[in-house]
Amino acid sequence: MRVALITVSDSSAQGTRPDGTGPALTERCRELGWQVVSTEILPDDRAILEARLSALADSGAADLILAAGGTGIGPRDCTPEATAAVCVKLLPGLGEVMREKGRHLNERAVLSRAIAGLRARTIIVDLPGSPRGAVESFDAVQSVLAHAVDVVGGANHDSRD
Repeated sequence: MRVALITVSDSSAQGTRPDGTGPALTERCRELGWQVVSTEILPDDRAILEARLSALADSGAADLILAAGGTGIGPRDCTPEATAAVCVKLLPGLGEVMREKGRHLNERAVLSRAIAGLRARTIIVDLPGSPRGAVESFDAVQSVLAHAVDVVGGANHDSRD
């Protein structure tokens, strides 16, 4: 699986706070044997994020884009809106599972607005911005992502491999 990682954070994009989330997700993806094809940090700016998500998905360079950060209720949080704007199909079950599993670890997980969807042949999944929250949310859904990528590529939806 080819994965592109985007950390969405004003402070990390400005260089005032180190990005711990991108490296944590990179490590977790590599533990699964997945190839991380790109990592980047973007500010909480909807237009910039929409343009980058679209370009990455349309390029076919990644099977999966993980966008970590900007999923909360803060005034600049805009990742779910950007993801929804560029996707042709939404995958609501992924966000539901991440919130449900997350709330057993941290009651504030219910405040996450993370969503997931499909653009071209690329799945986009929003994750929380904290390293721990991002990895826990990713772990809640990673087992179905390989199957989802296969189905997007034309595999039989009934396969259980």
